[in-house]
Amino acid sequence: MKLFKSLLVAPASLGLLAPMAATANEVTINDFNAAEEIAVTNSRVDGLEARLNNFEAGSFSETTTASFSVDTVLGAIDGNGNAAGEGEETGFDFQFNIGLSTSFTGEDSLDIAIDNGSATLSPIGSKMGFDSGTSLVVDGVTYSFPVGGATMVVGDSTDVSATFTGACTYSAFTDATPDDCGTGNSLGVGGKGVTATLGYAFDSGFSIAGGISSPQSEIVGDAADVYGLNAAYSADSYGVALAYVTDDGGTGAETTIWGLNGYYTFDLASVSVGYETSESGGTDKSGYFVGLSFPEVGPGSVNVAAATTALTADADPEYLIYEASYSYPVNDAMTITPGIFIEETSGDDLTGVAVKTSFSF
Repeated sequence: MKLFKSLLVAPASLGLLAPMAATANEVTINDFNAAEEIAVTNSRVDGLEARLNNFEAGSFSETTTASFSVDTVLGAIDGNGNAAGEGEETGFDFQFNIGLSTSFTGEDSLDIAIDNGSATLSPIGSKMGFDSGTSLVVDGVTYSFPVGGATMVVGDSTDVSATFTGACTYSAFTDATPDDCGTGNSLGVGGKGVTATLGYAFDSGFSIAGGISSPQSEIVGDAADVYGLNAAYSADSYGVALAYVTDDGGTGAETTIWGLNGYYTFDLASVSVGYETSESGGTDKSGYFVGLSFPEVGPGSVNVAAATTALTADADPEYLIYEASYSYPVNDAMTITPGIFIEETSGDDLTGVAVKTSFSF
């Protein structure tokens, strides 16, 4: 701003001196004070500079950050079935995500997620769990803040598990592989609309959390409310987590879910396991997950897993999914992950091959 001030003062001074020289025979030294006029100009420039500074400071909060990511996938699925009930399909899909975050006290955080994607255009995008709908939509608004030594999270379209602590080191390649090492219905439970969840981490490695979520039409009433509790322990090379979830369904048909996952890290690899069971209307269902992660294989990492595709009752057929992927960073902002998966179905098994590219900026 000093250069800007000098550029304004210099021509102003010359402009004042020029007419004085031209009419020297009509103006006396008492009629004009150059120092005084320059001081007035300086004062006006200072005012303009202050206005500019205020505008710059107020135009965007210093605590606000934005993150962007783009994921693309090119792949083919054999056995997926077309209009004729058979065949191979190849597709290309993308998704674009924006994350906005700001803090007002330095300890809180207001977060907004904005998403879009093209998962409806081909089956490969759906298998990868990409967003659908090419229009940008607000996926969630969340505010987190400290309460004593705990962390409170409230928001719309916020997961009850937002403050839960899991024990899973596996990085899934497809969305068909159950989330959170097979415990996506418990340790990764979502929300119904309006959510409040609270978590506390002890110095010893233990943590506890609990939350509730209700539809926006009715908070904690006859609507389909979800309640969740979580306890976890983590050490240097292993961890274990447990969660209990109740979904009243809004119809009196209550569903209760228990989830347990854990991991153990060896010198060269890490094994993650998960088990989940549910009970609703007297029917028990369960599912499991086993995954291996090799964090240092050449320039990247390898993940291999097998899991049930859903929770199933003892009398129902059980279908598994197998997957393997290799993820390597091209640079700090770009990662390429080729992989393959086989998913059992009641008809022909699905076999898919895909290459996923992720950008972050």
